[in-house]
Amino acid sequence: MSTDVLTQREGNIARIRLNRPGAIHALNTAMCAAMLESLEAWRVDIGVEAVLIDHAEGRGFCAGGDIRMLAESGAKDGVEARAFFHTEYRMNHKLFTYVKPVVVFMDGITMGGGVGISLPCRYRIATENTRLAMPETGIGLFPDVGGGWYLSRLPGRMGQFLALTGHRLDGAECFALGLATHYLPSASLDEAKARIIADPRSIDAILGDLAVTPPDAKIIAHQGEIDRLFASDVLEDVFAALEADRGDWAQAQLKLLRTKSPQTMKVSLRLLHEGALMHDFADEMRQEYAVGCRVVQRHDFLEGVRAVIIDKDNAPRWNPDTPEGVTDHVIDQIFAPLPEDEAWMPH
Repeated sequence: MSTDVLTQREGNIARIRLNRPGAIHALNTAMCAAMLESLEAWRVDIGVEAVLIDHAEGRGFCAGGDIRMLAESGAKDGVEARAFFHTEYRMNHKLFTYVKPVVVFMDGITMGGGVGISLPCRYRIATENTRLAMPETGIGLFPDVGGGWYLSRLPGRMGQFLALTGHRLDGAECFALGLATHYLPSASLDEAKARIIADPRSIDAILGDLAVTPPDAKIIAHQGEIDRLFASDVLEDVFAALEADRGDWAQAQLKLLRTKSPQTMKVSLRLLHEGALMHDFADEMRQEYAVGCRVVQRHDFLEGVRAVIIDKDNAPRWNPDTPEGVTDHVIDQIFAPLPEDEAWMPH
């Protein structure tokens, strides 16, 4: 059994504790499999009334997935990468469809795969330490683990802005956008957990009692600009809108987008456009699995990981290196459904 994730029972509560502090609890295949197995066992156990998810020690809740493994696999046959996505997405879907209440503590860095664990949960606690982001376009990936579903359902064009820029939200911003259901000071988390373990049927009252009024959510002040500048699902239009706006904020976003992979920015916009139309989260996962299997084997992901994680020169050479260079045909190929015998299934 993997010690990278600890699963335990405390009274009528079941607990999942991410325990890979050296990697800020980034998920590997074994961790996803262990979580999936435990969630399935607890689902049919009448003694389990609710599930708590947090991290055991060290900083951050979950920094994402095992990016280095994905790149090493993508550079070869992609088999290991596909196995990771397949297992991770089943775990994401299991949480999304879970009938028993799940409480997640997003204390610290919550990115990529950590967002995929958090957003399906009924109770999502942010703190002053929360830093939530989907920064994948910076490494030639896209906001997966349900990003196409969750981000497309945010107000206005906030989701498109977050998907393209990888902007980090603090806890107050997460609460304002509905990504978190409660805002608690990190100093009260131990009390929250102890009280929930003692009385699992009073989660609403316990969290309501300990929640505090968060600070102002700074990103909300930019909602109007975001809706105007990121209005289009066509990446070239977004760049044109930003270039035409001489304001400091718009110019800062333009500078940022010029560092991201044009290909996976286009993938992200398409993903959110289609995700908004999905009626079933399983359909979203099936789509993201097909896209993910292809993207991890493409140049931009391997180059992004090289630049950001391996060589750390932070100077990826994207190919194509402009939005205009990424054809609709390439995006259509990335989004083509997989053959039925290779497609993702919930279980």
